[in-house]
Formats: sequence, structure tokens, C-alpha cells
Amino acid sequence: MDNRPIIDIEHASVFQHENLILSDVNLRIGTGEFVYLIGKTGSGKSSLLKVLYGELPARDGKVMVADFDLTRLKRKDIPLLRRRIGIVFQDFQLLYDRSVEANLEFVLCATGWKSGIKNRIDEVLDKVGLRDKRTSMPHQLSGGEQQGIAIARALLNEPAIILADEPTGNLDPDTTIDVMRLLRRISENGQSVFMATHNYTLMQKYPSRVARCNNGTIECSTMEGAVEMSMKY
Repeated sequence: MDNRPIIDIEHASVFQHENLILSDVNLRIGTGEFVYLIGKTGSGKSSLLKVLYGELPARDGKVMVADFDLTRLKRKDIPLLRRRIGIVFQDFQLLYDRSVEANLEFVLCATGWKSGIKNRIDEVLDKVGLRDKRTSMPHQLSGGEQQGIAIARALLNEPAIILADEPTGNLDPDTTIDVMRLLRRISENGQSVFMATHNYTLMQKYPSRVARCNNGTIECSTMEGAVEMSMKY
């Protein structure tokens, strides 16, 4: 595996407005790594993810994401950052007034694609096993299929990393496993995945390194300590 870090954070703080949420954050995620982000509700998981995709400012320390220095990130450069990051949310955030294909086309056009759009849509739908759903409307899809389309959307610009905020939170257990297998496969193919979750059973089934929001900072496990840390939480 290429050990070049996709995320490299040293001695950083995370703020919501003027409220300090996390301090002295140190975290490194390499190419193709799968890392869980855990912690109690309100412990800072979503706030940390928002810093990583430019929704909240990185004020201090070192915060590098996909070769972007977020402490120096200008607002006009946030779209460039987000082309290097795929974001998956718990509630899918699809456009429900248009088809799957139109949802994906909207993102490609918004990020500057001029040609090859149909082929790229086919490629990402193949990756998530949903090419036969390209003409469907979101309301015609199951929850798992909608999340699969959301993951396909996150893959459109070949991001260096997927940031997934509780991506299985609204799904039944069988569908959760399907989505988890898909995210693990993405990681195995060389794209990093940083996934916030409350599902420690899932973590035991698919053990990996863990970053835990606790007592206002981040605690990181080794691969060997991942299950133990998930059980503590």
C-alpha cells in the first residue's frame, strides 16, 4: 500500500463558531486505508468531518487533506478540494425531482465535466452494482439503493478519500452489510474511507483502525486495538 497520507492532521483544533469542540487532534490516514470514526453523540465526529471537507475552517495546527492545506484554504478553492473528496451522508441527499442519471449528471456538470459524462455515469453505477437503475427516480429505490447511488455520486470525480457520516444509520441490517461491503471494496481498490459510525457490531464484523472522539480530542487505535476500542465506546 502507498503510505502517503491522504489526511495528515497534527495539533489541530476543531471549532463550531467560537466553541472549541476538539483540541490537539492528531490523525493520519494513508492511501487505501479504511478508518472508523466513533464517539458519543455530540463528541465532535460530524464537526471533524466538516473541517475535512471545508464546511468549517481549520484554524490552527497542520490539516492536510488530499494535498490541500486547509489552514490556508480560501473559500474559492473549496470546490477544488471537494473534487478530491467524496462525501456520503446518512440521509442520502439525492435530488428527488430527477432520475438517478440526472442526479449524477448534475454533479459532473457542476464540477466542470464537458465530455464523457455518460461513460462516467456508467462506470460508477457499475461499481455500485446499480447500472440498471439509471432511469429510476429516487423514490422508486430502496434505502440501500439510494445509499448506493449516493456512493456512486461520491465516486464520480475519482476522489482520494470518501468521508462517510453515518452512511448506514438509516438502513436495515442486511442493507447495512451490503453498503459496508461496498465501502470496504472501494478501500481495497485504493481509495481511502473515513467512516463515522455508532454501529460497533459492524466494526466487530469488519475490524479496522479506529479514531475515537473522547474527552475533547481524538484517540487512535492500532489495527490490533480496534475491536477493543469499539467495545469501550
